[in-house]
Amino acid sequence: MSDAYIALADGRVLEARARAPGRTRGELVFTTAYTGYEESLTDPSYAEQVLTFSYPLIGNYGVRTERFESESVQPRAAIARELTDDVADWLAEEGVPAVDHVDTREIVTTVREEGAMACGIAAGPDATPEDAVEEMEACKPMSDHVDIGAQVSVTEPTVHESADGDVDVALLDCGAKGSIISSLTERGADVHVLPYDATPEDVAAVDPDVLFVSNGPGDPENFVAAQEVVDEFAGDLPLAGICLGQQVITSALGGSTEKMAFGHRGVNQPVKDLRTDKVVMTTQNHGYTVADTGPLEVTQVNVNDDTVEGLDSEELDVITRQYHPEANPGPHDSLGFFDEVLDLATSSRRVAAD
Repeated sequence: MSDAYIALADGRVLEARARAPGRTRGELVFTTAYTGYEESLTDPSYAEQVLTFSYPLIGNYGVRTERFESESVQPRAAIARELTDDVADWLAEEGVPAVDHVDTREIVTTVREEGAMACGIAAGPDATPEDAVEEMEACKPMSDHVDIGAQVSVTEPTVHESADGDVDVALLDCGAKGSIISSLTERGADVHVLPYDATPEDVAAVDPDVLFVSNGPGDPENFVAAQEVVDEFAGDLPLAGICLGQQVITSALGGSTEKMAFGHRGVNQPVKDLRTDKVVMTTQNHGYTVADTGPLEVTQVNVNDDTVEGLDSEELDVITRQYHPEANPGPHDSLGFFDEVLDLATSSRRVAAD
Protein backbone atom coordinates (compact mmCIF):
# COMPACT_ATOMS: atom_id res chain seq x y z
CA MET A 1 0.00 0.00 0.00
CA SER A 2 1.36 3.42 -0.96
CA ASP A 3 2.23 5.95 1.72
CA ALA A 4 3.19 8.84 -0.59
CA TYR A 5 1.49 10.76 -3.37
CA ILE A 6 2.62 13.16 -6.10
CA ALA A 7 -0.07 15.46 -7.50
CA LEU A 8 0.63 16.98 -10.92
CA ALA A 9 -0.93 20.07 -12.44
CA ASP A 10 -2.27 17.95 -15.32
CA GLY A 11 -4.66 16.29 -12.87
CA ARG A 12 -2.83 13.03 -12.23
CA VAL A 13 -1.87 11.75 -8.80
CA LEU A 14 1.00 9.27 -8.75
CA GLU A 15 1.54 6.76 -5.96
CA ALA A 16 4.98 6.36 -4.41
CA ARG A 17 6.88 5.21 -1.32
CA ALA A 18 7.70 7.70 1.43
CA ARG A 19 11.42 7.88 2.27
CA ALA A 20 11.35 11.20 4.14
CA PRO A 21 7.95 12.32 5.46
CA GLY A 22 6.22 15.64 4.95
CA ARG A 23 4.00 17.78 2.76
CA THR A 24 5.26 20.39 0.31
CA ARG A 25 4.87 21.90 -3.13
CA GLY A 26 7.00 23.38 -5.87
CA GLU A 27 7.74 23.55 -9.58
CA LEU A 28 8.36 20.02 -10.88
CA VAL A 29 11.67 19.72 -12.76
CA PHE A 30 14.15 16.97 -13.59
CA THR A 31 17.91 16.52 -13.87
CA THR A 32 19.64 14.15 -16.27
CA ALA A 33 22.75 13.90 -14.07
CA TYR A 34 23.73 10.36 -13.11
CA THR A 35 26.29 11.48 -10.52
CA GLY A 36 26.47 14.57 -8.34
CA TYR A 37 23.25 14.11 -6.38
CA GLU A 38 24.83 15.80 -3.36
CA GLU A 39 25.77 18.81 -5.48
CA SER A 40 22.30 18.95 -7.05
CA LEU A 41 20.45 18.68 -3.76
CA THR A 42 22.47 21.53 -2.25
CA ASP A 43 22.38 23.81 -5.31
CA PRO A 44 20.48 27.02 -4.37
CA SER A 45 19.15 27.28 -7.92
CA TYR A 46 16.68 24.51 -7.02
CA ALA A 47 14.89 26.62 -4.40
CA GLU A 48 11.07 26.33 -4.63
CA GLN A 49 11.33 23.32 -6.94
CA VAL A 50 10.63 19.60 -6.65
CA LEU A 51 13.63 17.78 -8.11
CA THR A 52 13.19 14.51 -10.02
CA PHE A 53 16.27 12.40 -10.77
CA SER A 54 16.08 10.68 -14.14
CA TYR A 55 18.91 8.30 -13.23
CA PRO A 56 17.29 5.31 -11.48
CA LEU A 57 19.56 4.84 -8.43
CA ILE A 58 20.43 7.83 -6.24
CA GLY A 59 22.82 7.44 -3.32
CA ASN A 60 25.14 4.64 -4.41
CA TYR A 61 28.28 6.42 -3.13
CA GLY A 62 26.94 7.83 0.12
CA VAL A 63 26.69 11.40 1.35
CA ARG A 64 29.78 13.53 1.99
CA THR A 65 29.52 17.11 3.19
CA GLU A 66 32.63 18.21 1.30
CA ARG A 67 30.64 17.84 -1.92
CA PHE A 68 27.87 20.21 -0.79
CA GLU A 69 27.34 23.45 -2.73
CA SER A 70 25.56 25.14 0.20
CA GLU A 71 24.87 24.42 3.85
CA SER A 72 21.48 22.75 3.36
CA VAL A 73 19.22 20.89 0.94
CA GLN A 74 17.63 23.39 -1.44
CA PRO A 75 14.75 21.72 -3.39
CA ARG A 76 11.39 21.52 -1.66
CA ALA A 77 11.31 17.73 -2.24
CA ALA A 78 13.14 14.93 -4.07
CA ILE A 79 11.77 12.19 -6.31
CA ALA A 80 13.70 9.13 -7.51
CA ARG A 81 13.15 5.63 -8.80
CA GLU A 82 15.24 4.33 -5.91
CA LEU A 83 16.84 6.24 -3.03
CA THR A 84 19.45 4.61 -0.81
CA ASP A 85 19.03 4.82 2.95
CA ASP A 86 21.97 7.24 3.18
CA VAL A 87 20.26 9.85 1.03
CA ALA A 88 16.80 9.20 2.46
CA ASP A 89 18.08 9.61 6.02
CA TRP A 90 19.92 12.82 5.07
CA LEU A 91 16.77 14.31 3.54
CA ALA A 92 14.69 13.26 6.54
CA GLU A 93 17.17 14.96 8.87
CA GLU A 94 16.91 18.12 6.74
CA GLY A 95 13.11 17.97 6.88
CA VAL A 96 12.82 17.66 3.10
CA PRO A 97 10.15 15.22 1.86
CA ALA A 98 11.45 12.46 -0.42
CA VAL A 99 9.71 9.66 -2.31
CA ASP A 100 10.75 6.77 -4.54
CA HIS A 101 9.31 3.59 -6.11
CA VAL A 102 7.72 5.75 -8.80
CA ASP A 103 8.16 5.64 -12.57
CA THR A 104 10.48 8.60 -13.02
CA ARG A 105 10.54 8.00 -16.79
CA GLU A 106 6.87 8.94 -16.83
CA ILE A 107 7.54 12.10 -14.83
CA VAL A 108 10.43 13.16 -17.07
CA THR A 109 8.40 12.51 -20.22
CA THR A 110 5.50 14.52 -18.80
CA VAL A 111 7.70 17.51 -18.01
CA ARG A 112 9.38 17.34 -21.42
CA GLU A 113 6.03 17.26 -23.21
CA GLU A 114 4.01 19.64 -21.01
CA GLY A 115 6.72 21.78 -19.42
CA ALA A 116 7.71 22.36 -15.80
CA MET A 117 4.53 22.40 -13.74
CA ALA A 118 3.08 22.81 -10.27
CA CYS A 119 3.49 19.74 -8.10
CA GLY A 120 2.31 18.68 -4.65
CA ILE A 121 3.89 16.03 -2.41
CA ALA A 122 2.41 14.23 0.59
CA ALA A 123 4.53 11.51 2.20
CA GLY A 124 4.17 9.54 5.42
CA PRO A 125 1.82 7.13 7.18
CA ASP A 126 -1.09 9.59 7.26
CA ALA A 127 -0.63 10.99 3.73
CA THR A 128 -3.59 11.02 1.35
CA PRO A 129 -3.99 11.86 -2.36
CA GLU A 130 -6.11 14.81 -1.28
CA ASP A 131 -3.18 16.18 0.74
CA ALA A 132 -0.96 16.15 -2.34
CA VAL A 133 -3.64 17.82 -4.47
CA GLU A 134 -4.11 20.54 -1.86
CA GLU A 135 -0.38 21.26 -1.91
CA MET A 136 -0.29 21.37 -5.71
CA GLU A 137 -3.21 23.79 -5.88
CA ALA A 138 -1.38 26.15 -3.50
CA CYS A 139 1.82 26.14 -5.59
CA LYS A 140 2.82 29.55 -7.00
CA PRO A 141 4.47 30.06 -10.40
CA MET A 142 8.20 30.74 -10.17
CA SER A 143 7.72 34.31 -11.38
CA ASP A 144 5.52 34.99 -8.34
CA HIS A 145 8.39 34.27 -5.93
CA VAL A 146 9.40 37.91 -6.09
CA ASP A 147 11.90 37.80 -3.21
CA ILE A 148 13.32 34.33 -3.70
CA GLY A 149 16.83 35.76 -3.43
CA ALA A 150 16.30 36.26 0.31
CA GLN A 151 16.05 32.48 0.74
CA VAL A 152 19.45 31.72 -0.76
CA SER A 153 21.69 34.76 -0.30
CA VAL A 154 24.03 35.78 2.48
CA THR A 155 22.54 38.45 4.72
CA GLU A 156 25.85 40.17 5.51
CA PRO A 157 28.98 40.69 3.40
CA THR A 158 31.61 37.97 3.76
CA VAL A 159 35.13 37.67 2.38
CA HIS A 160 36.82 34.54 1.04
CA GLU A 161 40.54 35.20 0.75
CA SER A 162 42.99 33.50 -1.58
CA ALA A 163 46.63 32.72 -0.99
CA ASP A 164 47.73 35.43 -3.42
CA GLY A 165 44.95 38.03 -3.42
CA ASP A 166 45.87 39.54 -6.78
CA VAL A 167 42.28 40.45 -7.75
CA ASP A 168 39.28 41.66 -5.73
CA VAL A 169 35.96 40.27 -6.95
CA ALA A 170 32.63 41.65 -5.71
CA LEU A 171 30.20 38.75 -6.04
CA LEU A 172 26.46 39.43 -5.88
CA ASP A 173 25.14 36.34 -4.14
CA CYS A 174 21.84 35.51 -5.82
CA GLY A 175 22.24 31.89 -4.71
CA ALA A 176 25.89 31.18 -5.46
CA LYS A 177 27.24 27.65 -5.49
CA GLY A 178 30.20 27.22 -3.18
CA SER A 179 32.38 25.90 -5.99
CA ILE A 180 32.05 29.19 -7.89
CA ILE A 181 33.66 30.98 -4.98
CA SER A 182 36.39 28.36 -4.60
CA SER A 183 37.08 28.41 -8.36
CA LEU A 184 37.88 32.11 -8.03
CA THR A 185 39.91 31.94 -4.81
CA GLU A 186 42.00 29.06 -6.18
CA ARG A 187 43.05 31.39 -9.00
CA GLY A 188 44.21 34.21 -6.75
CA ALA A 189 41.04 36.25 -6.24
CA ASP A 190 39.75 37.60 -2.95
CA VAL A 191 35.98 37.15 -3.24
CA HIS A 192 33.78 39.67 -1.44
CA VAL A 193 30.34 38.02 -1.26
CA LEU A 194 27.56 40.60 -1.07
CA PRO A 195 23.80 40.05 -0.48
CA TYR A 196 21.59 39.74 -3.54
CA ASP A 197 20.03 43.14 -2.74
CA ALA A 198 23.33 44.98 -2.27
CA THR A 199 23.41 48.62 -3.36
CA PRO A 200 25.89 50.32 -5.70
CA GLU A 201 27.37 51.93 -2.59
CA ASP A 202 27.99 48.47 -1.10
CA VAL A 203 29.88 47.44 -4.21
CA ALA A 204 31.85 50.68 -4.35
CA ALA A 205 32.97 50.12 -0.76
CA VAL A 206 34.72 46.93 -1.89
CA ASP A 207 36.55 48.80 -4.68
CA PRO A 208 36.58 45.62 -6.78
CA ASP A 209 38.46 44.81 -9.96
CA VAL A 210 35.47 42.89 -11.33
CA LEU A 211 31.77 42.60 -10.52
CA PHE A 212 30.45 39.03 -10.64
CA VAL A 213 26.74 38.08 -10.61
CA SER A 214 26.12 34.52 -9.43
CA ASN A 215 23.67 31.82 -10.32
CA GLY A 216 20.40 31.61 -8.43
CA PRO A 217 16.78 30.45 -8.51
CA GLY A 218 13.66 31.88 -10.06
CA ASP A 219 12.85 34.63 -12.53
CA PRO A 220 15.80 36.97 -13.25
CA GLU A 221 13.38 39.90 -13.61
CA ASN A 222 12.71 39.67 -9.88
CA PHE A 223 16.37 40.46 -9.07
CA VAL A 224 15.83 44.19 -9.47
CA ALA A 225 18.57 45.32 -7.08
CA ALA A 226 21.19 43.24 -8.89
CA GLN A 227 20.12 44.74 -12.21
CA GLU A 228 20.46 48.24 -10.75
CA VAL A 229 23.99 47.46 -9.56
CA VAL A 230 24.97 46.16 -13.00
CA ASP A 231 23.47 49.24 -14.67
CA GLU A 232 25.44 51.51 -12.33
CA PHE A 233 28.84 49.94 -13.06
CA ALA A 234 28.47 48.83 -16.69
CA GLY A 235 31.26 50.34 -18.74
CA ASP A 236 33.28 51.34 -15.68
CA LEU A 237 33.92 47.92 -14.14
CA PRO A 238 34.40 44.51 -15.78
CA LEU A 239 31.26 42.36 -15.46
CA ALA A 240 30.96 38.58 -15.31
CA GLY A 241 28.05 36.27 -14.63
CA ILE A 242 27.00 32.64 -14.48
CA CYS A 243 23.52 31.26 -15.17
CA LEU A 244 21.03 33.69 -13.56
CA GLY A 245 23.96 36.12 -13.57
CA GLN A 246 24.03 36.10 -17.37
CA GLN A 247 20.30 36.81 -17.45
CA VAL A 248 20.52 39.63 -14.88
CA ILE A 249 23.39 41.31 -16.73
CA THR A 250 21.58 41.04 -20.07
CA SER A 251 18.37 42.52 -18.68
CA ALA A 252 20.26 45.36 -17.01
CA LEU A 253 21.96 46.24 -20.30
CA GLY A 254 18.73 46.44 -22.29
CA GLY A 255 18.15 42.82 -23.31
CA SER A 256 15.42 40.46 -22.15
CA THR A 257 14.80 36.95 -20.85
CA GLU A 258 12.06 34.34 -21.15
CA LYS A 259 10.96 31.17 -19.39
CA MET A 260 11.85 27.89 -21.04
CA ALA A 261 9.45 24.96 -21.32
CA PHE A 262 11.44 22.66 -19.04
CA GLY A 263 14.90 24.21 -18.89
CA HIS A 264 18.35 22.63 -18.91
CA ARG A 265 19.35 20.59 -15.87
CA GLY A 266 22.10 18.00 -15.93
CA VAL A 267 25.78 17.38 -16.61
CA ASN A 268 25.63 16.48 -20.29
CA GLN A 269 24.62 19.61 -22.22
CA PRO A 270 26.71 20.26 -25.37
CA VAL A 271 27.72 23.88 -25.99
CA LYS A 272 29.37 25.20 -29.16
CA ASP A 273 31.79 28.11 -29.14
CA LEU A 274 31.04 30.17 -32.26
CA ARG A 275 34.56 31.59 -32.40
CA THR A 276 36.44 28.28 -32.33
CA ASP A 277 33.75 25.82 -33.52
CA LYS A 278 34.67 23.63 -30.56
CA VAL A 279 31.99 21.82 -28.53
CA VAL A 280 32.30 21.28 -24.79
CA MET A 281 30.08 19.30 -22.44
CA THR A 282 28.64 21.38 -19.60
CA THR A 283 26.77 21.28 -16.32
CA GLN A 284 23.53 23.28 -16.36
CA ASN A 285 20.62 24.21 -14.09
CA HIS A 286 18.27 26.90 -15.32
CA GLY A 287 14.66 27.42 -16.35
CA TYR A 288 15.05 30.85 -17.98
CA THR A 289 17.13 31.95 -20.96
CA VAL A 290 18.21 35.11 -22.75
CA ALA A 291 15.76 36.11 -25.50
CA ASP A 292 17.23 39.46 -26.58
CA THR A 293 20.96 39.97 -25.98
CA GLY A 294 20.89 43.76 -26.17
CA PRO A 295 24.40 45.14 -26.79
CA LEU A 296 26.12 41.81 -26.03
CA GLU A 297 27.54 39.46 -28.65
CA VAL A 298 26.52 35.77 -28.64
CA THR A 299 29.70 33.69 -28.42
CA GLN A 300 28.32 30.27 -27.44
CA VAL A 301 25.08 28.39 -28.11
CA ASN A 302 23.45 25.17 -26.96
CA VAL A 303 23.86 22.49 -29.61
CA ASN A 304 20.44 20.97 -28.86
CA ASP A 305 18.22 24.06 -29.08
CA ASP A 306 20.42 27.04 -30.07
CA THR A 307 19.70 28.94 -26.83
CA VAL A 308 22.30 31.48 -25.71
CA GLU A 309 25.10 29.95 -23.62
CA GLY A 310 27.76 32.66 -23.73
CA LEU A 311 27.83 36.44 -24.15
CA ASP A 312 30.65 38.92 -24.52
CA SER A 313 31.36 42.61 -25.03
CA GLU A 314 34.88 43.95 -25.46
CA GLU A 315 33.59 47.51 -25.27
CA LEU A 316 31.83 46.98 -21.93
CA ASP A 317 34.28 44.38 -20.53
CA VAL A 318 31.54 41.75 -20.11
CA ILE A 319 31.81 37.96 -20.17
CA THR A 320 29.00 35.61 -19.14
CA ARG A 321 28.02 31.95 -19.30
CA GLN A 322 24.57 30.37 -19.03
CA TYR A 323 26.00 27.02 -17.92
CA HIS A 324 28.11 26.30 -14.84
CA PRO A 325 31.85 26.43 -15.66
CA GLU A 326 32.75 25.32 -12.11
CA ALA A 327 31.11 22.07 -13.21
CA ASN A 328 30.78 20.14 -9.98
CA PRO A 329 30.68 17.15 -10.27
CA GLY A 330 31.82 17.54 -13.90
CA PRO A 331 32.61 17.52 -16.75
CA HIS A 332 35.42 20.04 -16.39
CA ASP A 333 35.67 21.17 -20.02
CA SER A 334 34.83 24.78 -19.22
CA LEU A 335 36.91 25.59 -16.12
CA GLY A 336 38.96 28.07 -18.17
CA PHE A 337 36.12 30.59 -17.86
CA PHE A 338 37.42 31.64 -14.46
CA ASP A 339 40.84 32.35 -15.91
CA GLU A 340 39.14 34.50 -18.55
CA VAL A 341 37.29 36.43 -15.85
CA LEU A 342 40.45 37.20 -13.92
CA ASP A 343 42.32 38.04 -17.13
CA LEU A 344 39.51 40.46 -17.94
CA ALA A 345 39.91 42.17 -14.60
CA THR A 346 43.69 42.36 -14.89
CA SER A 347 43.57 43.67 -18.47
CA SER A 348 41.05 46.33 -17.53
CA ARG A 349 43.20 47.51 -14.64
CA ARG A 350 46.23 47.62 -16.94
CA VAL A 351 44.39 49.67 -19.56
CA ALA A 352 43.17 52.08 -16.85
CA ALA A 353 46.72 52.45 -15.53
CA ASP A 354 48.06 53.24 -19.01
